Amino acid sequence: MQKLLYITDQDEYVDHSFIAPLFEVYLKKYMDVDIVYFTDFKSDFARKDAHHFVVPSCSKKKLFTELRNNGIALESYDYMMVRNNITLLKKVLKYRSTYGYKALFRFSYPRRSVNIYCEEAEHKNQFFNQCLHYLHTKKETKIINKCDAFLPTSPSMHKRFRPDVHIPTIFCAPAINPASLHAHQQHDSDELRFVYVGTLDKVRKFSTILDAFSSLKNGKWKLYISTRDVEFIQTLLATYPNLKEHIKVYNAKTKDALLELIAKADIGIALLPNLPIYNTSTPVKVYDYYSSAVPCLMTQSAHTSTLFTDCHDAWFCEFDIETIKEKLNFLLSLPKEEIYTVGAQGQKRLLEVKNYEVIAKTIANQLEAL
Repeated sequence: MQKLLYITDQDEYVDHSFIAPLFEVYLKKYMDVDIVYFTDFKSDFARKDAHHFVVPSCSKKKLFTELRNNGIALESYDYMMVRNNITLLKKVLKYRSTYGYKALFRFSYPRRSVNIYCEEAEHKNQFFNQCLHYLHTKKETKIINKCDAFLPTSPSMHKRFRPDVHIPTIFCAPAINPASLHAHQQHDSDELRFVYVGTLDKVRKFSTILDAFSSLKNGKWKLYISTRDVEFIQTLLATYPNLKEHIKVYNAKTKDALLELIAKADIGIALLPNLPIYNTSTPVKVYDYYSSAVPCLMTQSAHTSTLFTDCHDAWFCEFDIETIKEKLNFLLSLPKEEIYTVGAQGQKRLLEVKNYEVIAKTIANQLEAL
């Protein structure tokens, strides 16, 4: 079997819900996969097992020396993939001819663009940073174009954030994991239970969603929120005292705990502002919802419209208070049987078109064809 070394930009202790199923399970059916994580909490190289290597963050600049010194045969790899980090990509390109592997760049998150939007949300002038961003992007594109393949999350992300990358492209999208479907825990209460999971910050404008909920006359609903940004949401919720009895905040520490919370809800929320950092790919939370056959109220975009059909396997909504309010009132009027049917149809749809098992096979075939 061919062999891949995947150099992540992630810490060993963070949630690897995307990396784990695709690279650690399904892609391994077609090739041997070793994964490098980094850590700020250790000073020595460590092996989690035969295929997982943990490198101290301070050793990033001498990564290849660190790997060789710990018995990693770099010449044994057919492919070496770097996730998001251009500095590490330059190192991989530097030694490509020495070790004979193909160099791949995985682009999963436009971090600099996100930071600019965050600063703008704080009403900070971003003119200088935008100029630097343009120059950095141009320079990085030249480096990426030296690779053997480019792996963005979606065609729209490629077009929006790396339009001048012209090397062979393999799309590497988040998906539903057929081995981790979670039974939906249908309840007998007459209230409708909504759930929102994920990051919360000023850019996401969660206050728009809370304003819509706050204006509802029908009080038969609950909203479960699971986020690491507990302080942010608690501060925000303090300005909505009328919602206190309707909202519960959690910080699910594990994937299983998160899926267990979702499974107790009726409808997932994935409403986000119409910004390129959000509308060029499907939020991972959508796949988490449908893992439990929980249907999703999501922002309408060209991207989501390719996956779902409004009122059949999901519900679409523009991101403004009045439209969200109208959609919430509509959902509150639906019989739960209809809601459950929409969730089941959405899960079925994703298992057909966005399934890690299928995506892994496609990626393996495309890599072999390089």
